[in-house]
Amino acid sequence: MVKIALPLASAAAFMMLVAAAPSRAEFSIDEVASLSGNYLAGRSAGKERDNEIAADYLAKALIEDPDNPVLIEKLFLLEVSSGNLPDAEELATKVLSFNSQHRMARIVLGLRDFRVRHYADARRNFAEASYTPVGELTSALLSAWAFAGEGSLNDALAALDKLDGNDSFANFKSYHGALIADYLSSAVRAEASYKKAYEQAGTSLRVVQAYGNFLERHNRRNEAIKLYQAFLEGGEKNILIELALKRAQDAKPPYAFVATPGAGAGEALFSLAAAMTDEQSIDVALLYAQLSLAFNADRPVVLTLLGDIYVDTKQYQNAINAYEQTPLGSALRINADTEIAINLQRLERTKEAQQKLKEIIAKEPGNYDALVTLGNVYRSNEEFKPASDTYSTALALVASPEKEHWRVLYYRGIAYERQKLWDKAEADFRQALALSPDEPLVLNYLGYSMIEKKINLNEALGMVKKAVELKPNDGYIVDSLGWAYFQLGDFEEAAIHIERAVDLNPADPIIGEHLGDAYWRVGRKLEAKFQWQHAKDNDPQPDDLKRIEEKLLNGLPDEPVTKPAENKTGQTNG
Repeated sequence: MVKIALPLASAAAFMMLVAAAPSRAEFSIDEVASLSGNYLAGRSAGKERDNEIAADYLAKALIEDPDNPVLIEKLFLLEVSSGNLPDAEELATKVLSFNSQHRMARIVLGLRDFRVRHYADARRNFAEASYTPVGELTSALLSAWAFAGEGSLNDALAALDKLDGNDSFANFKSYHGALIADYLSSAVRAEASYKKAYEQAGTSLRVVQAYGNFLERHNRRNEAIKLYQAFLEGGEKNILIELALKRAQDAKPPYAFVATPGAGAGEALFSLAAAMTDEQSIDVALLYAQLSLAFNADRPVVLTLLGDIYVDTKQYQNAINAYEQTPLGSALRINADTEIAINLQRLERTKEAQQKLKEIIAKEPGNYDALVTLGNVYRSNEEFKPASDTYSTALALVASPEKEHWRVLYYRGIAYERQKLWDKAEADFRQALALSPDEPLVLNYLGYSMIEKKINLNEALGMVKKAVELKPNDGYIVDSLGWAYFQLGDFEEAAIHIERAVDLNPADPIIGEHLGDAYWRVGRKLEAKFQWQHAKDNDPQPDDLKRIEEKLLNGLPDEPVTKPAENKTGQTNG
């Protein structure tokens, strides 16, 4: 998958500067006729981020109360988040009539001025939006690009100097200072700022793209090649950098990374949106991404970010709609199609997801990501035979598995284990651990499986203990540790760990069943039946339900008096 996020600032530091923006409405639009009904339905839809539905409700409410400032402001923000900028611009003027410093309204109207090259008017609007930290950053970047539109490099850089008071903004200043100097043909200043931006954020896709592009255009292809190769060698597989590397190696002339002031403003908005990734700021990121889309010449990249934002907010159909807009000839189209398939699966449209991925693989039989994703879709749908076959096809493309491939081996191991092909499953789990020894998911799955099979119990206990050390607050892993002690006959210790697992995952039926088993073995039989009943009430799978009901009726059978079990290596456990 293509990662678009632009780490121009420390995430923790930047997110502290972003103010948060405001259950799915259970009505059809036609069912709500009153002003209050439309408002409440719109508000409910807005909380669930059903922005288009919310906008429809609030637009109806506004017809009945056209001067209501609350309705106007909420509808304005919804129109921006939906990318409906003409209506948003009209509403922004109304918002300013009762709140002259409304940050987003000022930005929207400033961008309208920017679009028609009224740069001074644009800057006045941006300045009015600079009273919060994010407003200050937005204002400085967009004002600098407005000065660039007038050809004034010194004024543009002076606008960026206003960011010096906040360390979180340093990377934004370096990156956009480089782009502006580059656009205005000041190669010396551009190179100095590109170098600084690269030192600050060398793992950023956009910084590497822009700096490499600059080097190529100034007949320094070998330096650009080294830059691209360093990015790829850092573990970031990225089609955009791969294509840039090939272009440099073939000595083909590159396009200008930012060719117009408008594209620069779009890049500034994109930079801001890509930096807002936490729950508090994601709604603001959506606003900036939609505004960027109206300006940025690199639409496929912005559409990818927009789709990713919709995924993060669980708006899967909107994500599909965003990815679908990626042009068919774009280098990011295959990535977009893969993301569409993933979101179809999230919407439980499994057959459509599988078909989409099969179409990708038909075009690109060597597409590792698409194959792994198809395997994941099969596995999620409990189609374990095609899942393991598809993972095998993907792994066959790998000449020599490296650490990053542990996950696919783990996934295939799960598919094999669910087909009762334990020898193959165990081999995959052990190979995954050989590639990446400290993966708690693998340690837990392999350890738990051996515990269930009552083989290699001491080794399994060690694996699960290690998994708990790595992820101490994962209820499933803590339950595995308790279950290991149960299988070893240490029921008191088992109860201690499984009680904690229930606290961490109170609604999981199997963990509840395990606690009932442990209670029964230590003589707490009334509590055992309570836990089994709780497990039954938590919607277990049919086979699990049958087993739990049997325990509720008859409890556990007496412990057999046998010698300690022997594991596969012949060592005695217990």
